[in-house]
Order: sequence, then structure tokens, then C-alpha cells
Amino acid sequence: MNPESDSARHTQLPSRRGVLAGAAAVAGVAVGAGGTAAHADAPPLLGTYDVVVIGAGAAGMTAALTAAKQGLTCVVVEKAPTFGGSAARSGAGIWIPNNSVILAAGVPDTPAKAAAYLAAVVGPEIPAARQQAFLAHGPAMLSFVMANSPLRFRWMEGYSDYYPELPGGLPNGRSIEPDQLDGNVLGAELARLNPPYLAVPSGMVVFSADYKWLALSAVSAKGAAVAVECLARGTRAALLGQIPLTMGQALAGGLRAGLASAGVPVWLNTPLTDLYSEAGTVTGAVVTRNGTPGLLRARRGVIVGSGGFEHNAAMRDQYQQQPIGTEWTVGAKENTGDGIRAGERAGGSLALMDDAWWGPAIPLPDEPYFCLAERTLPGGLLVNAAGSRFVNEAGPYSDVVHTMYERNATDPDIPAWLIVDQNYRNRYLFKDVAPTFVLPADWYNSGAAYKAWTLDALAAAIGVPPAALRTTVSRFNSLALNGDDTDFGRGDSAYDHYYTDPAILPNSCLAPLWLPPYYAFRIVPGDLGTKGGLRTDARARVLRADGTPIPGLYAAGNVSAAVMGHSYAGAGSTIGPAMTFGYVAALAAAGVL
Repeated sequence: MNPESDSARHTQLPSRRGVLAGAAAVAGVAVGAGGTAAHADAPPLLGTYDVVVIGAGAAGMTAALTAAKQGLTCVVVEKAPTFGGSAARSGAGIWIPNNSVILAAGVPDTPAKAAAYLAAVVGPEIPAARQQAFLAHGPAMLSFVMANSPLRFRWMEGYSDYYPELPGGLPNGRSIEPDQLDGNVLGAELARLNPPYLAVPSGMVVFSADYKWLALSAVSAKGAAVAVECLARGTRAALLGQIPLTMGQALAGGLRAGLASAGVPVWLNTPLTDLYSEAGTVTGAVVTRNGTPGLLRARRGVIVGSGGFEHNAAMRDQYQQQPIGTEWTVGAKENTGDGIRAGERAGGSLALMDDAWWGPAIPLPDEPYFCLAERTLPGGLLVNAAGSRFVNEAGPYSDVVHTMYERNATDPDIPAWLIVDQNYRNRYLFKDVAPTFVLPADWYNSGAAYKAWTLDALAAAIGVPPAALRTTVSRFNSLALNGDDTDFGRGDSAYDHYYTDPAILPNSCLAPLWLPPYYAFRIVPGDLGTKGGLRTDARARVLRADGTPIPGLYAAGNVSAAVMGHSYAGAGSTIGPAMTFGYVAALAAAGVL
């Protein structure tokens, strides 16, 4: 499969007259109409398609696959030299209520439960019609993807919805993830798959749902059994000559394989320069191809799925709270808001620009580490600059960072510190460092981690009042021994117990710190990507400030304002809606929605 090649049925090769006509059209579009600036040296026509898709992430590739199966000609253009975007880097949890995978597994979901839960999570800020569009089309999207790609999915049993106590919430979870995929289906394209954020250990096949047990493999019989199974999967794959892909690698690889089978070209190293409009309708995109600007015309519409703006320092400074930085995100490095700015120039309005898919992160010297299990496992607590606890450490990761920002101006919580003891380090995996193993020296040298034989010495090292830290740990220890966090409710929700140690009683979230040396890890507001962008409707059409749609312009994924609003329903609330609204956008462009 060669993403740089086009079949004749996909491209109308421009004649000299066509190039001149295209150039004249570009030159004649007024800036005030939301189009490309008028100039005499307009870019040449690169081709004409029914649909042009910007971005080869989960949203864009799902949109392109849907458009192709609707009988539309389509091209995908991608800024990066790889395909997959942030989805390929992720654990690829997917939150879609009432999908066929969870229903077949016996999950007791219903449309009424899902609607009640989503409404309770996101509140009135997100229009009901858009919420319903996600819930209505998500299951059909997933079934469509399985019918038109090699992707299959598994229920992440036990991964609770993030607020299971709300109406319609499910303590055993709705999230799914890709099943194992043989990378051989990609052929030469496998080399162009964006690498994962965290590599799977060599020789193992690991699913997202395995990580909670791998973290416990030194102290849990089930954890040890899961580790053995991961190794056995890897051995089986090797004996069969397979290249096993899981998580985001499987998701992106499977979607790309689907596009190849459907004959959809994917142009890498082809960034979006601007959208092209005629008489208020978006009819194409100006891209840079082989270093030269060119025009891709779109008969039915342009679907933008180019990701968020997490790596654009100026946009983060403009829209988000301080302190903020591009060095704390784990999103794909090419996500610099190009599609958002182009959509805004075309007349689109923006929403949720102050928010992101937040999570506590440790700023390690090579890249930030997004903490999931580490802040939840028993024997650790978060403290602020005053040496005090300030949040339920085991709560949804986005909530932890929202709290950090809300309190920071008056009671500094950025950075915060994750405090653990040697007992914790003897029991649990930390990132990829096995229990009892020495942490890398560069963690200490960079100021991401500290170690001391007393709490007073640790407090002095990280700049918090020693007496306050001692008091906080003493209070925490008493709560842990009783199994009841009356201060912040850690363990009150079923979600709190997912990344914990079931051997710890009476509360698997809580254990005292008692064994020196003690450790402190710097915690900053990390994110999986930004969640603000172009405002869209239930058909994924980009909206102007007055609420009217811009003809020919659609958006899905993190380039658009999230259907989750300022909240987060469950694992996969980024990718599930991204794929769903990519699917919706393509159906709308095809005129069947």
C-alpha cells in the first residue's frame, strides 16, 4: 500500500485549462467571505474528490472509510510523516454506550440509561441533540468499522464509568478496546504507523485492561497470571509469524488497513494551509504537497479531523490558564491547531478552548508521564505547596487537574507532589520501573523525583513545610488504617478502585506510609490533548457564531469542541466521539443524514 499514490478513479488530473480555471477561482475568493486570500499566484489544482479529509487520526480515518463505503471518492491528507495521530499513541479505550460488543458480553446497558448518564455528566452546556446524535450513531459506527476493516474489539470489564453513581452509570463499565491485530495486514505501511506513547515490553502482547494487573504482578496471583498470559500471547504471535498490535497501534493500523482495502489514498507530509471557500461554501482545501501549495477540491465537503492545539504555545497562552505548557502533553506533536484556525478563518465559532483532556503528569526528562495507576494505588497521596492534601487522588484524572487549576491562585497546587514510601515501591510497578528497582538517575537529576530517608528531609527537598507534611501523612495514615477517607472520599466511588490493590483491606485505595526512604514525584497538569475547537451540530457541521452551519465544512475529534463538555464520561470519551462524529460527518456529506 502506497499512500503517496492515487488511482485514476480518485483523482481528476487537471488539464492546463483546469489549472488556470482553478487558479482564477482561488484568486477570486474574497477574504471577507471566509476563503483564501485573493492573489494572482493561486496554487494549482491537485485533484477533485467528493470528500477531502484533513487528518489521519481516528476521526479522519473513520470519516474517510465511511465516505468511501457510501460510494464517494475521498482523499486523506496528513501533516505528519506517520498516520494514526494521538489515537495511535493511546491506550485506545473507546466509550460508546449500547454497542454490540458490550451487549454481547452481557453489559446491562440501555439507551435510556446511556442518555440519563451522559446528560448527568455533561450537563446542559452541550445541546441535547448533539448528545443524542453521539448515542444514536455510536453503535452503528462501531458495527460499520468492524464490517469494513480487520478491527475487532474487547470489553474492558470492570473499568467503571467515571461517575458510576450518577443516574445510568455502570460500575462495571462500558469501555472497549481493540483486539489484537496482525501488523502484517499493513504491509509496507506499518513503517508509517505513529509509534505508541509507551512501548509494550518486548515479547509480550498487552491490552489496556492488562495494565492494572501488571502493576500488581509482584504482589497479586492474578497480576502474575496476567503477566504470564501477556507473554504467552507474544510467544503465540511469534510462532505464527505475526506482528501483534494492540491498543492505539491496533486501532490506527486497522483503520488504515480498511482505507487501503477501500482504495482511499492517504497523503502523508501534507499539511493543511487553509480552507477554500466559494460564495460562503467550503469547496476545498489548500495543502502543501511536496513543498508546494496546491488545491484539493471537494464536491461534497471537507471533513477536518486534524486534532487539537496542545503543541501550540501561543494558542495555549491565549485560551488556557497558567501555568500551561506544550511540554506537559502526550498528544501527537503535530497537533498545533491548524484545522481550528483554518475553520475559524472560514467563519467557524469556537468553544471549550480553555479545557483539555487533563490528567496528572510527571514531567520526566524525555517526555511527560501521564499518571493513571500510580496516583491511585494504596500508599500514596498528593500534596500541594503547603504540604496538604487537596483532592481525592483516585478520582477521575480530569477532575484532579481541574481542582489543581481551580485552587492554584489561592492555595498553590501546581506543581503538586505524589508522596510514596518504600513499601509502595516494593509492591508496585511505577511507569515501566519494576518493584524494588532503582528509579532512573535522570528522574532525580531533572527534578521530577526526589528521595529522602525522612519526611522532613523530603519536605525540605521539594520546598514544602516539613511540619505540615508530617501532619498530613500522619492524618492520611490514620484514615488509611480505618479504611475511610472522610477528608476527600477516596474509595467512595467504584471508579476509585479500578487501579488499586484488592489485597489491601478494608479499602483497596488506602494504605499508610511507614517504610523509609520516602519519594516525591512532581505532578503537573498533563493532558491527552486539548478538547476545545470548532463548534459543531448534531450532523458534525461547523457552526458560525449565529448558530448557522457553514456549508461544506465538517469537523470531528479534538479539532472540534468535545461532546463531553467540561467532563469525561468514561475511558475512551475522546476516541469514541471522535470516531462517531467522523462517521456522522461522512454520512452528512453523502446526503444520507
